[in-house]
Amino acid sequence: MLRPPALALAATLASRAEPALTVPVRGITRTAPPPAAEPDPTGPVLDVRDLHISFPGGVHALRGVDLSVERGEVVGLVGESGSGKTVLGLAALGLLSPKAIVTGSASLAGVDMVGVDDATRREARRRHAGAVFQDPMTSLNPTMRVGRQVAEAAGSLEAAIDLLDRAGIPDPKRRVRQYPHELSGGLRQRVMIAMAIAGDPDLVVADEPTTALDVTVQAQILRLFRELRGAASSFVFVTHDLAVAREVADRIVVLYGGRVAEVGPTDAVLHAPAHPYTAALLVARLGAHSRVGEPLPTLVGEPPDPRRPAEGCAFAARCAHAEPTTCTTELPEVEAVSTSRAVACVRRTEIAAHVTELRAVETWPPEPPLTSELAVQMRGVTKGFGWGKARRVAVDALDLDVRKGSCVALVGESGCGKTTTLRMAVGLERPDSGRIEHGHGNPPQLVFQEAGASLTPWLRVGDLMQERLRNAGLPAKERDARVRDTLALVGLPDAVANARAGELSGGQRQRVALARAVLIPPSLLACDEPISALDVSLAAVVLNLLGRLRRELGMAMLFVTHDLGAARFVSDETVVMSGGVVVERGVTQEVLAAPQHDATKELLAAVPDFDAGTATEGTPS
Repeated sequence: MLRPPALALAATLASRAEPALTVPVRGITRTAPPPAAEPDPTGPVLDVRDLHISFPGGVHALRGVDLSVERGEVVGLVGESGSGKTVLGLAALGLLSPKAIVTGSASLAGVDMVGVDDATRREARRRHAGAVFQDPMTSLNPTMRVGRQVAEAAGSLEAAIDLLDRAGIPDPKRRVRQYPHELSGGLRQRVMIAMAIAGDPDLVVADEPTTALDVTVQAQILRLFRELRGAASSFVFVTHDLAVAREVADRIVVLYGGRVAEVGPTDAVLHAPAHPYTAALLVARLGAHSRVGEPLPTLVGEPPDPRRPAEGCAFAARCAHAEPTTCTTELPEVEAVSTSRAVACVRRTEIAAHVTELRAVETWPPEPPLTSELAVQMRGVTKGFGWGKARRVAVDALDLDVRKGSCVALVGESGCGKTTTLRMAVGLERPDSGRIEHGHGNPPQLVFQEAGASLTPWLRVGDLMQERLRNAGLPAKERDARVRDTLALVGLPDAVANARAGELSGGQRQRVALARAVLIPPSLLACDEPISALDVSLAAVVLNLLGRLRRELGMAMLFVTHDLGAARFVSDETVVMSGGVVVERGVTQEVLAAPQHDATKELLAAVPDFDAGTATEGTPS
């Protein structure tokens, strides 16, 4: 449907490195006037007007979006998966699929990127645009040295070295000789940023550029974006993380169901939301003030199906303030509520003082009693990879206990050894030395970060779960009932058993993965970054589910994360790793309140400061 980031970036780079070619106009259903010869230096860098984008199969990605980005401005696009953020960014870059059906306009420096021919579009990208995507490894050519790739965008190797230096890459003269796989995730992302800012483009579109990074590397990349902002370039920063948006954006645009829900200055929107959806995202967000031991408030229901857009407000089915007579039948327009803010809500004047009213919709059973019995014990465990001089020790002489009924959070930067520890704890990796012992009960189960990749795509959910029950020797007459009961336990209807993974939303797939793991309750549930790439509201649902399942089933849990807020919410004990060794451990609240080791202090210092600042203008009246 859409080009993957690798192809999108390849098109962007090719547009800068090669002369424009004359090609037929793509299959877009509208026409546009000829592009302006030169952009208006006083006008917006990006000007989107009444943009509608749909795809074959009836998917309505955007439904009448207006957006302008001024010179030197950073605009944060915020919303759940499926809200239209990425499609809007691709439209701004002129990288939509040829099958896209488009009306309206998306003008980049005066060139309508959805209505002109490919040659004009490529030339506009070359002169005016840059792009940074979520996963640099899917966008960088693995067979080319970094310097050559950056030089294609910059024009020369000398310019490439200067750009890498500007992007904060240490020793750029050495790095230009390396291949992408020889760089860390943070350095690869800096390479992408260097390519994006080559030639000082008018607009850089950054699509979830920090989602796959650990918290300390994320902090470095956000600092770099703040340093690069200025009069020369504007940024559209796509993210589902409100705290990240606050770190970099001057203004926030909240999207929901392919439409703009709210627009305004960052602090004003995040501290005094005017739309019920924005408020719900803020209340559901896991933060320093979330109550430990209680479920997080969550949005009821699922995001709207883009194949069946609602007649009225897309958020009405999930909104506590919706009225059937207006909200479900009238499509709200984006209207100003102050000189700097606008909101799309037909009841905005009635509910302005009440939009933050969102409560937890479930309760948890009491914590299981802690015992001295262990679910897993690891003593002197060491694990390395590679041979000879290339050998790297991932985990070094580690001791770890997880008691039955408890939850231990394993935190640290990427590469610290936490995932290797997790895989050894469940038996997917064998230690080089040391011993690992499991307590009584069913074997451990592992929930991966990307649930969709762990579910066999051609099997129905019911078949996936039945397979595990057959392997466990459960009689056939009991399997169907067990599958239904377990799906209900994770909040899924019976009908999901007949669906395949590709037919489910991201939240449903994550719940299916959990359902399969607890189908036969394990003695230890191991979770590897289960919320790192999830939307705010979905992360709250998954954390609540994990909290409830642990209490109801009495499982022990080993929870790997770089999100200290998640560690604080789910765990009794926190173990901090750095360089393959444990550097600090203790009761979670004590470790996070008064860290002793520098590695822990650095992790805490890198967490985006969401609560700093207050709204001083544009508060809706």
